[in-house]
Amino acid sequence: MGSLEQINGESDRTAAFDVKNETPTNNTLEGFDIENQQQQKPGWRTFFSYVGPGFLVSLAYLDPGNLETDLQAGASDGFERSNLISNVVTYNETYQSPFQLLWVILIGLIFAFIIQSLAAKLGVCTGKHLSELCKAEYPIFVKYCLWLLAEVAVIAADIPEAIMVFTMAASFFAEMSFVKPPAADLLKGLFVPKLSGQTATGDAIALLGALIMPHNLFLHSALVLSRKIPNSVSGVKEVCRYYLMETGFALFVALLINIAVTSVSATVCSDPNLSDQCDNITLNSASFLLKV
Repeated sequence: MGSLEQINGESDRTAAFDVKNETPTNNTLEGFDIENQQQQKPGWRTFFSYVGPGFLVSLAYLDPGNLETDLQAGASDGFERSNLISNVVTYNETYQSPFQLLWVILIGLIFAFIIQSLAAKLGVCTGKHLSELCKAEYPIFVKYCLWLLAEVAVIAADIPEAIMVFTMAASFFAEMSFVKPPAADLLKGLFVPKLSGQTATGDAIALLGALIMPHNLFLHSALVLSRKIPNSVSGVKEVCRYYLMETGFALFVALLINIAVTSVSATVCSDPNLSDQCDNITLNSASFLLKV
């Protein structure tokens, strides 16, 4: 990995000081001054100075594609459950939780947290974002292929306006408190993997596919560079810890919003009288969920 060594040599992030002794050079005195100023601040003030990149990339997990997939998966399970209960004699033999696919969302966002935190750490530790490292490492054909795929992904998953997303989230949280989905079934669906029903496998694949955001790695590794990073091992470790906490909290909020959307759709569509409206539900036709 000779090229990576050259990259680290060009960066003034971690290669300008002795790792064992952490002795500053002329090029890193400014970085140590920044670190000393940050150490004088309370911990929470230092943490909030790094808040931002994680919440911005978390919006990609709340784009229209994700929300519509949540709606359709919840409506499909809720509608299928209502049909089973109305057409059979015994409840225990046919009961199907309308929340059985929540575990897919949980696992998908856990993997997203791991990958996004690694992307943030990459930017902090090297001083360069992922696209710069790919440019230095890969041959020209691969570089242009990665660039083209990233451009297509960004265009296809255009991040919506934050105000719209959080307004919608607040609406679904309020509706969730109104429809009151069974807590036991919700927790079971979140932590017990299960695929039952004719559409469960397809819905699970759709939910997981909607959470795959490779272009977000390029964005996250670049956004973390918008903050001043200390040029010392201890300072870099501290910043990585802050970004880890911020990314975890931001994706936890995204998880709650996805759960709320899926749960409301599943609970409302469990009513057989709403079968026509729940069939092929989209974002444009989902307003009835908030009227029930």
